Amino acid sequence: MSPSEPPTISEATSGDHKSLDEYADRIRSSTSLDDKIKWRNQLTWALARHAISEELTMYPAMEKHLGEEGLQLTNTDREQHQAVKEDLYKLQSLSPSSSEFSPLLDRLMTDLHEHIKHESEEDMPRLEGKLSREESQALARSFERTKMITPTRSHPSAPNRPYFENFAAMLAAPIDRFKDLLTTFPEKEELPKKHQSML
Repeated sequence: MSPSEPPTISEATSGDHKSLDEYADRIRSSTSLDDKIKWRNQLTWALARHAISEELTMYPAMEKHLGEEGLQLTNTDREQHQAVKEDLYKLQSLSPSSSEFSPLLDRLMTDLHEHIKHESEEDMPRLEGKLSREESQALARSFERTKMITPTRSHPSAPNRPYFENFAAMLAAPIDRFKDLLTTFPEKEELPKKHQSML
C-alpha cells in the first residue's frame, strides 16, 4: 500500500492489531499506576471498538461473499471474540495493582492473538480473494467509520449478530462515551499516528 492509497480491509484490521499489541506493551512497561490505568483504558477503548466493527462490517461481508464457508468462519470468529470480550470486561474495571491484573491481561492477549492468527490465516485470504482491491478498500472505510459509533467498552452479554448487535451498540455507545469523558487516557502525542486522527 502506498501512503496515498486507502488501506484494504486486511491492512486496516492488521494496523489495529499492531496498535493493540503496543497498548498492552505500554501497560506492562509503565512504572506508575496512573500510566498503567490510562493504557488499560486505551486498550479497552480500541479493542471494544475494533471487535464490534469487525462483527458489523467484515463478518457480514464474509457471509455474503463466502457463503456457508463464511458462516462457519464467522461462527468461529464470534466464539473467539466472546472470549476476548469476557476477558476485556473484567480487565476494563480491574486495577492494575491487583494480583489478578497481569495474568488476566496475558490471557486476554493470548486469546486475542489466537483470533488474529485465525483471521490472518483463514478469514482474510479467503475474503480478499473474493473482493477487488476497490471493494476491499470500501469495506475498510466502512470498518473505520463504524468504529466511530460503536461502544467503547466491552459488553459481553450484548448480542453479536447484525441487527441485534446494531441496536444494542446504539444503546450502549452514548453511555460509554459519557464515561469516556470521566476517564483518563494517554495524551494524543503518545498514541500511534494512526489513532491520533481518531480522537
